[in-house]
Amino acid sequence: METPHAIAFLDINPAADGHTLVAPRRHADDIFALDQDTGAAVWTLTLAVARRLDDVLTPEGMSLFQANRTAGWQDVFHFHIHVVPRWHGDSLVRPWHHTPGNPERLDEVAARLKAE
Repeated sequence: METPHAIAFLDINPAADGHTLVAPRRHADDIFALDQDTGAAVWTLTLAVARRLDDVLTPEGMSLFQANRTAGWQDVFHFHIHVVPRWHGDSLVRPWHHTPGNPERLDEVAARLKAE
């Protein structure tokens, strides 16, 4: 699938059948380099891809992944979103375990985000 501003194609190293990448046609290193219109175009195509994968492959779930900068696990420095159909018992595992946050730390971070 493609649009004038974004393109979607199967990942050559798929995590599951149908694993698709959606990327802008114009280069952007990461999410911080995207302009608003390009980001909207990529997201619109991502929705279309997810719906098509759901209709054709009928997965039990769908995961979307996107990474930025090396500390965020980015290894291809052109913005892209992974759209991965999921089935119970597939080989993908969560990258973290849910653990309760420290309420004081959560309040501190929220206050910093709200500050001007």
